[in-house]
Amino acid sequence: MIEARHLRVLRAVASTGSFSAAGRELGCTQPAVSQQMKALEASVGTPLLVRTGREMRLTQAGEALVRHAAGIIAGLTAAEEEVAAIAGLRAGRVRLVSFPSGSSTLVPTALAALRAAHPGTRVSLEEAEPPNSVELLREGDCDVALAFRYEGAAGAEEWDDLVVRPLLTDRLVALVPEGHRLARTEGAVGIGELARESWIAGCPRCRGQLVEVCEGAGFSPRIDFATDDYPAVVGLVGAGLGVAVLPQLAVESVRPRGVRTVTLEPAVRREIVALTLPDLAQVPAVTATLDELARAGTRQSATR
Repeated sequence: MIEARHLRVLRAVASTGSFSAAGRELGCTQPAVSQQMKALEASVGTPLLVRTGREMRLTQAGEALVRHAAGIIAGLTAAEEEVAAIAGLRAGRVRLVSFPSGSSTLVPTALAALRAAHPGTRVSLEEAEPPNSVELLREGDCDVALAFRYEGAAGAEEWDDLVVRPLLTDRLVALVPEGHRLARTEGAVGIGELARESWIAGCPRCRGQLVEVCEGAGFSPRIDFATDDYPAVVGLVGAGLGVAVLPQLAVESVRPRGVRTVTLEPAVRREIVALTLPDLAQVPAVTATLDELARAGTRQSATR
């Protein structure tokens, strides 16, 4: 019989390349890792690893088992968490991954409400941008992932295997310095009016969307600065070094000093969602987290 603890050890060896590195990742000794791998190979009746120099290489059987391990572990985790939470969420653990602007706006409100309602539920938070956050979810390294996708973008089917909980719709806005010719414009402006400006670009996915929108308006933006740090984007715009286009949620996550926001036409929007695996969606602690994130999204929309 294959044991979940042995699968976790196999995944660690596969990702790190050695017993000693896997032991450090799992918080155990190298001999303990070796013993558990021998036990797993005895269970399945075939070698799973081949030593090549100082590293370990997976056999074909090892590759197959690692490929199935994430789903197996996710299913077992779902069962463990559901059993632990039967008594009314007095126990539970949720690993949440979010992109930065979601971490500073939606997540604090949601987790504060969750803690007040279910103080026994523990939530950990890490940051990652999609698609990396979505891959962490599929690989079993988190339970809930906040992600986004732009309206009309290709690859809408990329989440078909996941449970998708819509949170809010986020519109792109332009940022210009306070003294800019468009700073006090009432109503929306076409992005083509910024064609000759210097640009400050945001995260890689937002950067790609910016280039796509600009090219659709007939020009290629001259990007002089690029940074994943939203306060840095705002600071560069405020210093008069260029203009930027950011999601409204990103602007709301910082204090935009020295800049003005300008509504753009045609409107470009992104859908903010919370994602989880179908098995994990049945876990009460995960369900409660999704519910609070949805309420936080509703409140965020209402304040605009």
